Amino acid sequence: MIGAIIGDIVGSRFEFIEHDDRGKNFKFFTGACRATDDTFMTAAVAQALLLCRGDYSALAEKTIDCMRAVARAHPHTGWGEKFYHWLFDGNSTQPINSYGNGAGMRISPVGWVADSEAQLKSLSNVVTGVTHNHPEGLKGGEAVALCVYLARIGADKATIRRCAAEYYPILNEKSFTISNLQGAYGYDERGDWVTCQGSVPHAILAFLESDGFEDAVRNAVSIGGDSDTIGAMAGSIAEAYYGVPTELEEQALAYLTDDLKGIYYAFALIRKPRAER
Repeated sequence: MIGAIIGDIVGSRFEFIEHDDRGKNFKFFTGACRATDDTFMTAAVAQALLLCRGDYSALAEKTIDCMRAVARAHPHTGWGEKFYHWLFDGNSTQPINSYGNGAGMRISPVGWVADSEAQLKSLSNVVTGVTHNHPEGLKGGEAVALCVYLARIGADKATIRRCAAEYYPILNEKSFTISNLQGAYGYDERGDWVTCQGSVPHAILAFLESDGFEDAVRNAVSIGGDSDTIGAMAGSIAEAYYGVPTELEEQALAYLTDDLKGIYYAFALIRKPRAER
């Protein structure tokens, strides 16, 4: 969970800045950074899992309630228009058929509670499906959640790549590299860059080409595009694989409001341990 938060905060100041050749040597945390909707919804998912107390039969309802409660306490966080209406206009529980990359940025807590791959996929689809019930939305959420889960239980990068490539075959293409994406990826007129299919494989790649947690986030942010969300997704996988240095954790938590810190510390009590490497 903290990996997603760090990736979101670090990427926040670059969001929607097109092709600025920032490279990887940017300052990690600055006063221009902030927690965005990615962090808030990750916390909401973690809170919903907490409230289930191991019985996930009402997970969908709790996820909806927690998302709305967290959002309504922080209405000026920068919500997407369609999602904003779902959060704030009335109390409809109907999903919005989205395939936006919000499905992947909030899903990481699921990877920390699942006991099996089958349960992981079930929980991911419940959490994602409350809003992002389009097949590409469900796929994007599940792909990120599975990478987090596999990294947490000790899978190597070859295994993670193989499993992720079943969702996104582009991960097996030799030309699909961070160096080729830098300066060439980002805004497009169709809006693919903010979809799951247009950003989830990029975030997974940022992790796969990394040599440590911070490097994974730097990879993600360096390619441009929806930097906070790609950073959140890459950071969530990198946390499960590498762990997160205490110094970075403490710096990131300083950006959070007290309610989010409370959720973070409470979730730490139920999340399952990661395999040591």
